Amino acid sequence: MKRVCLGKIAQAHGIKGLVKLFPYGQDPALLEGEVFTAEDGGETLTITLKNPLGKFILAEIEGCNDRDKAEALKGTELWVSRETLPDLDEGEFYIEDLIGLTAVDENGAAVGTITAVENYGAGDLLEIKPPTGQSFLLPLTDDTVTEIGDQVTIQNFEAFRDMA
Repeated sequence: MKRVCLGKIAQAHGIKGLVKLFPYGQDPALLEGEVFTAEDGGETLTITLKNPLGKFILAEIEGCNDRDKAEALKGTELWVSRETLPDLDEGEFYIEDLIGLTAVDENGAAVGTITAVENYGAGDLLEIKPPTGQSFLLPLTDDTVTEIGDQVTIQNFEAFRDMA
């Protein structure tokens, strides 16, 4: 069963065991209820969402009733089963589904495999591992990626490669 990380516990809030969650997805409601604490394994937390706090969501964790317990959860990642995520409209995709896809140039020639999607604050970047050589990062924008399906098509790959 594949899992997707949709957020993490950022910090404790107050003295009654509440926490601030940092959601990764567009729909924080997906973190409501029972979530896993790792990509594999059976440990779970039961979360009740309270209200937004800027980029965070205030939440209650079942069994967490004081600040010390809340502090101990800081940094815990929150994972859900891929199957529980809602279906997407045409042209939409989950970032997680890009990993493992082949990246091709405009002519359909393979340039590598997507091994990760990173975001260092300025937007999403595809990490692509070519058949030989080191991995490289490519911005995930409409200007660079023209099609996402069974593979990812990169526009003007030769020009981008010459700049790298």
